[in-house]
Amino acid sequence: MSATATANSASANVIPFAESAARVTRDTRPLRMITCGSVDDGKSTLIGRLLWDTKAVKEDQAATLARDSGQQNDLGLPDFALLLDGLQAEREQGITIDVAYRYFSTDRRSFIVADTPGHEQYTRNMVTGASTADLAILLADARAGLLEQTRRHATIAALMGIRQFVLAVNKIDLIGYDKAVFEKISHEFREFALALGVRQITAIPMSALKGENVVTSGASAMPWYEGPTLIEALELATSRSTQAGGFRLPIQRVVRPGESFRGYQGTVSGGAIKPGDSVAILPSGTVANVKQIVTFDLVRNAAVAGDAVTLVLDRQVDVARGDLIVSIDNQPMTGTSFDAQLVALQPGGIEPGKRYWLKSGSRRQRVTIEPLSQLDLQTGHWKSHASVLSMNAIGKVRLSFDEPAVFDAYEQNRSTGAFILIDPDTLNTVAGGMVTAKRGGVDGIHRGRDGEQRVVLSLPADLAEQLMASELFASRRDEAEIRRMTSSEAAEIFSNAGSDI
Repeated sequence: MSATATANSASANVIPFAESAARVTRDTRPLRMITCGSVDDGKSTLIGRLLWDTKAVKEDQAATLARDSGQQNDLGLPDFALLLDGLQAEREQGITIDVAYRYFSTDRRSFIVADTPGHEQYTRNMVTGASTADLAILLADARAGLLEQTRRHATIAALMGIRQFVLAVNKIDLIGYDKAVFEKISHEFREFALALGVRQITAIPMSALKGENVVTSGASAMPWYEGPTLIEALELATSRSTQAGGFRLPIQRVVRPGESFRGYQGTVSGGAIKPGDSVAILPSGTVANVKQIVTFDLVRNAAVAGDAVTLVLDRQVDVARGDLIVSIDNQPMTGTSFDAQLVALQPGGIEPGKRYWLKSGSRRQRVTIEPLSQLDLQTGHWKSHASVLSMNAIGKVRLSFDEPAVFDAYEQNRSTGAFILIDPDTLNTVAGGMVTAKRGGVDGIHRGRDGEQRVVLSLPADLAEQLMASELFASRRDEAEIRRMTSSEAAEIFSNAGSDI
């Protein structure tokens, strides 16, 4: 059978599902997803098949694919992996090296998929794809089951905040569509995923090459499977909301085209804002109100996550690149010590006690890393007292800063909870990480960059305003720093103090 005939046959099978999907309200938010798993599990072939069967392959691409495929397989089909493997080295070696992003859509929604490498040496590229994904398609070869790299990719995806998994048990045709093998692999993965905190798991037996349970049903070969096809599972998945939580605007640039205008530019990374809302500038803690929201061509009455805007405040405040403008009633964590999880990306690994540059958004700060534990991918347990984190190791660490740093927990906001570590000697990116919690408080006496000691106090917002307006504070401004607590932080402190009496 020719590739064209196969495609036509596949589209005929899709019609009933497409008609039913058309009656459902289309989700306008694209679903971002990654494919991951060990090498040779069929990731590129699966995504190529998705593109082919959803008619995302244009005629000129199909012609190029047929030409590049050379000798077609026994099914008369082209090599679908060539739709993803664009580098010459990838085609020569038959592996994925770089992350390939592709777009396709159905009647119900659109998708952005990242095909990530399976080889251990390219794990860092997989981290890149997982950092923006809402869902992970984890492939497992039905003949081999779950491998160490399968577990490593699942763990990284979970650490990057992905809470929806599709376990694609691929090449099921090569084991005679054995139901028992599928159920064994599914059960083993569910047990592993539960330990990672992942509970949304859909296991699907499939043959990516033949297209069974990818877009079209494989019921004729697998009558024992009654679940969704891959495309049906993807259409029902949820996109991660970026508007939940408090407003966040990392400042990228301060603009002042004239004496009467001073604006703070950046891309909103969480929540929403409108003129009149009160905001705090961190790490200084200064409070102001939003006077105006400006874009390149108009003045807006609101801004939401993803919008590139210029904020104009109602008073002159000291704001610089790297600062964070946040909603006053929902603020991130401010401190000099944080707990985090990271993935080492370079052969030298992470050196304990070495000072790195930490970059988060437009902010860059000096930080010292103290490894606390390392994940054993064979057992899924954390080994305590890790001394060195080698390349591709996943570890829990303590971040210690010279000056106050500002983060959200990664689970709450990916943009303000993620970071990379840069080696100051080589300028290589040596790790990618996610902040999990604040470690210790910021109150007390701290030594600034100039070596002088400063008293740092965290106070409820109203009390902080009164103290900052007093003559006593004005005379000691160079020796003390006031940080405003949110109402929830103040209530927690007073509650804990009351319980200790």
